Amino acid sequence: MGNRLSEVAAGRAAIGGTAADFLNLAAAPIDAVENFLRSRGHHGLFSQIELSFSASGLRDRDVLFKSNPMMVLYARGKNGALEELCRTEVVLNSSSPRWITKHTLIYHFEVVQVLVFRVYDVDTQFHNVDIKMLDLDEQQFLGEATCALSQIITQPDKSLTIDLYTEDSVGSTLSKNCGKLMVHGEECISSKTAIEMVFRCSDLEYKYLFSRTDPFLLISKVVEAGAQIPICKTEVIRNDLNPIWKSVFVNIQQVGSKDSPLIIECYNFNSNGKHDLMGKVQRSLVELENIHNNGQGENLFLPSADGQNHDNKVLKSQLFVEKFTESVQYTFLDYLAGGFELNFMVAVDFTVQHKFTIAALVEESGCVLFTLRNHLWVPQNANPLRPLLSGSTAASNGNPRLPDSLHYIDPSGRPNAYQRAIVEVGEVLQLYDSDKRFPTWGFGARPIDGPVCHCFNLNGSSHYCEVEGIQGILMAYTSALLNVSLAGPTLFGPVISTAALIASQSVANGGRKYFVLLIITDGVVTDLQETKDAIVKASDLPLSILIVGVGGADFKEMEVLDADKGERLESSYGRVASRDIVQFIPFREVQSGLSVVQAFLAELPAQFLTYVRSRNIQPNL
Repeated sequence: MGNRLSEVAAGRAAIGGTAADFLNLAAAPIDAVENFLRSRGHHGLFSQIELSFSASGLRDRDVLFKSNPMMVLYARGKNGALEELCRTEVVLNSSSPRWITKHTLIYHFEVVQVLVFRVYDVDTQFHNVDIKMLDLDEQQFLGEATCALSQIITQPDKSLTIDLYTEDSVGSTLSKNCGKLMVHGEECISSKTAIEMVFRCSDLEYKYLFSRTDPFLLISKVVEAGAQIPICKTEVIRNDLNPIWKSVFVNIQQVGSKDSPLIIECYNFNSNGKHDLMGKVQRSLVELENIHNNGQGENLFLPSADGQNHDNKVLKSQLFVEKFTESVQYTFLDYLAGGFELNFMVAVDFTVQHKFTIAALVEESGCVLFTLRNHLWVPQNANPLRPLLSGSTAASNGNPRLPDSLHYIDPSGRPNAYQRAIVEVGEVLQLYDSDKRFPTWGFGARPIDGPVCHCFNLNGSSHYCEVEGIQGILMAYTSALLNVSLAGPTLFGPVISTAALIASQSVANGGRKYFVLLIITDGVVTDLQETKDAIVKASDLPLSILIVGVGGADFKEMEVLDADKGERLESSYGRVASRDIVQFIPFREVQSGLSVVQAFLAELPAQFLTYVRSRNIQPNL
């Protein structure tokens, strides 16, 4: 089998799967190979949703005739502006229309996609006018409804019924007798059949003398004019001329058909992204299945410089198909519609870290210093220290009552970095949680007349940790700032272990829940190995962890926790994480209006699918 590598550097981690729904179980989406794929047109998860519309109980605006209803669909932006997406046809003389017009849009998990539906009665004098040219101000308004796209697609039957309402001249809502709107969403997937294949190669040739070979496979489909579109790849195997790779999944829909040609290329991995082609074959899925059934290998070849096939160099290297099976691969939306929920959890950093260099300090009388992870710590009850040279304190959380503190609550209502991170992640995840009760903790603080606590209930209760809704989290956070003293050091282990316990109990009770823990911190973790141990243990549970760094600290040391940017985590007792569950990002805004915090959420569906597919968990459809 050769030297198979399961916990290698980010550049060697597998991402596999298809661009739409089918991700390799060893997924790790940000690496040198991923950049190589993106440069060749590969993109990540997306889902197209086709919406259809009907209504009932619409008001009759004329005494003798029923209305002639038309519906207009809008998307509401973050600034409240409406963008018109489509208009249906006009249904004549009907109070319960079923419109034929459909609209297809792209579902983005990481943002709240607010849809607005407005129904109009189109006067008969306009029936010969193209609906796109109709002036809506000249039509009679029958009612409006609003919902998020996620509310539609998470319904068991993917259908949502919403009350239509109108507003009077002073803006009060009147919903009586306005009717109801029914919206149905269908994921646009013609086939959920996926092919699982295991490849191996024999007698690969050294690309360069005295250099090692780290091979991986890239599988692409061939489109018009011979262009290649990458659809999946294997992991990288270190220093092996006879590698056998883990399973890859190819979706029939994306390939086109089992008879469509595929290009399978074997590359030697280079960390600079300029991978060397070691050989290739072109075969369809039907032909690959035959190779598997016959147990024979297919010789790789190197294309000629002039592109003429008859001049291709046939190699002694061979490709074998060790496994070829067909199965149904359910999508992320299938699991949501089938009863799975996402549960949001939050942990807030209440530490205050005074860090100095030894050369920059002079000890005052009665002051005791100690070190943790190369940082010098000053107990809160110690006398202050004076910088001897150019050293200075860097307490980014600081005194919450001062405007330069990251915890400062602005009287004007402007949210601080902690509040913004909570809202930006919470407003998305709350839509997938039915009870909207969120476990919420703080760490690194000293309660009044108590010792420093590294995992305490943010709501102040000693019995339960949940709060009601996103507003409940914000209220608990504000209250905690008034009732605890910032302390230290920065320990993640207790919080992660507490969240993992909740996820473990859910599994034991047969719950169909996936948990997302948001840790917001202003500094580098000081219990690095304990944190690694907790993460490795939690990697077998339905849990993902987002660590958001706020403030101006150097978070370089934190990247080791994110397997996208380093080696797969290993515990102190030698166990390797079964999957990557941690994402670390510094908090900042991007000009597109989507923060990097929300951009992270785009990776959650892949992490979720990695978990359920590795355990053969199926949705209740």
